[in-house]
Amino acid sequence: MASAPYLDELKNSLNNLPDELHRNFSLMQELDLRSQKVMNNIDKMANNYMSNVKEYSVDKKKETMASIKHHFDAAKAYSDDKVQLSIQTYELVDKHIRKLDTELLKFKGKIQLQTDMRNAAIKAKINLPPKKEGLKTTSALPSVSAVITPSNPTNSLDDVAVGTGCLSGPSVDHGIAHSAYVDMPIDPNEPTFCLCKQVSFGEMIGCDNPDCEIEWFHFACLNLTTKPKGKWFCPNCVKDKKKK
Repeated sequence: MASAPYLDELKNSLNNLPDELHRNFSLMQELDLRSQKVMNNIDKMANNYMSNVKEYSVDKKKETMASIKHHFDAAKAYSDDKVQLSIQTYELVDKHIRKLDTELLKFKGKIQLQTDMRNAAIKAKINLPPKKEGLKTTSALPSVSAVITPSNPTNSLDDVAVGTGCLSGPSVDHGIAHSAYVDMPIDPNEPTFCLCKQVSFGEMIGCDNPDCEIEWFHFACLNLTTKPKGKWFCPNCVKDKKKK
């Protein structure tokens, strides 16, 4: 994947940074040597003046002091140049640091935006079943739906009737997956649900029997489009209750 243009520009500027720093440090070292040389000359001139001051005439004294002052001014100029160059070097590095911080924030924002958009797209396609105690939450596939209405408004365990238009036939009796609903690879480690013994996908409904062995069922397998009002029990639990 090609890098962003601003990252290429930043990389090129950073590639030149070591050369610029090396040049500035070399100039500072040269200024320091010049300043030190001048200071050594000042020391010699001062020692010579102190040794011969009694023999110097007034004009000689003025000339010597003027020369020493001139050397001091030169040493100060070298020191000032060195300070200015040090400031420029610091600002050079600081400019790259600030630019790097800015580009890193842009890059982080771009990655976060892509992540948010990806997560939003996933959430728009996925409708996870509600959590139930003792049940591990699993990933879901795109939803599908059919239509059925409970035949008894009391929704008791003895009387609730559930349409089984798509529950008959070999696909349910023998636990064969509904290929019409799932057309994606299935993780063998993912838990299965419903009478069809598939992983969770689409909209699902939980059986209100706490002892239900399956617990969760696909709307599509029960011909449901909306959740029935009140308590709901799966076909297996209804049959078991009637046998008792």
